[in-house]
Amino acid sequence: MLTLYVHIPFCKARCSYCDFYLVTQKEHISAFFRALSTETAARSAELQGQRISAIHFGGGTPSFVPVHFLSEWLEEVAAHCTFTSDIEIALEANPEDLSAETMDELCAAGITRISLGVQSFIAEKLKILGRKHTATESQQVTAGALKRFGSVSLDLICGVPGEDLAMWDADLQAALSLRPRHLSLYMLSVEPKTMLHRKITKGMLTVPDDAVQAACYEEALRKMACHGYSHYEVSNFCLPGHHSRYNLASWMREPYLGFGPSAHSFLVTEEREIRTANVSSLTRYIAVPEDAVVFREELSAEERFTEKVFLSLRINIGLDVEFLRKENKLGDLVLKSIDQFTERGWILQHAGLIYLTDKGFLFADFIAEALIFG
Repeated sequence: MLTLYVHIPFCKARCSYCDFYLVTQKEHISAFFRALSTETAARSAELQGQRISAIHFGGGTPSFVPVHFLSEWLEEVAAHCTFTSDIEIALEANPEDLSAETMDELCAAGITRISLGVQSFIAEKLKILGRKHTATESQQVTAGALKRFGSVSLDLICGVPGEDLAMWDADLQAALSLRPRHLSLYMLSVEPKTMLHRKITKGMLTVPDDAVQAACYEEALRKMACHGYSHYEVSNFCLPGHHSRYNLASWMREPYLGFGPSAHSFLVTEEREIRTANVSSLTRYIAVPEDAVVFREELSAEERFTEKVFLSLRINIGLDVEFLRKENKLGDLVLKSIDQFTERGWILQHAGLIYLTDKGFLFADFIAEALIFG
């Protein structure tokens, strides 16, 4: 079984916090999709005989491009592989791109899941984040999407400059009142070289302190649980059966193929695990799409172990204690760390597996490092 990721690098404008690879030149869309078709054909051997359970269109903003380009590529890739009968085809979208007509076209093209970059239902937050839609559009488009797609996910950002617990609670309430099938709740990450970073560096804006952010996260955990959402990954919550199939497969280290500029792939055989990355330049990608891979590495046993620990602790499937002990030279020290984290209420142990508690999710990376490096 295999999943696919397609990086659509186009956006109307760059948001103040965004450091993803994207371009705003709409005139390159046709050339990009011709290149994507060429890359797909060139990699047909990797697709041959494979069963595809999920496809994720990310970006950028895939909803920014005309729908017919997406449907044409889906037809092309389907010629090289087999789609499962219940395949999930997900599309990241911005509310301002989704008219009722566009959503109907996406449904007809085979899109089964929409991931809406709402980010907030509060005008003040949207302005700071540089978003182009209004709070009203967030609500109206979400309602329209819920009528059309089997799964609708909303992204919300917490920890925006000037935000307090009351503002965050209002955002959560607005989202939950719409009853989306899935919610991704992210703490704002201030990345270097972004407009937001420059404003914070100059003292024009101030982000909430760690205590406020922790309180917001804990409030989100409480509210999600009260409304029946499963906390299946550090930042992700879903109603039964509505997890992101592509994302969960990636966190579980299942193989996937990435297409488009800056896309990554993870290839797995019985003896080898290989990660590759495509060139992060639309110009170079369009010029030679059949040779887009610019980075390739085979993971060592140590790297495979480290990845498994970090990723397993981020999701609620549990991490095998015996695997930790056997694969780590510091086995005895690891067991002591587990006991210490259990006493702190950060870890639960059950049937030979360890799980992070809600409190433990706040310290996921710290716990993983301790279990790996002692």
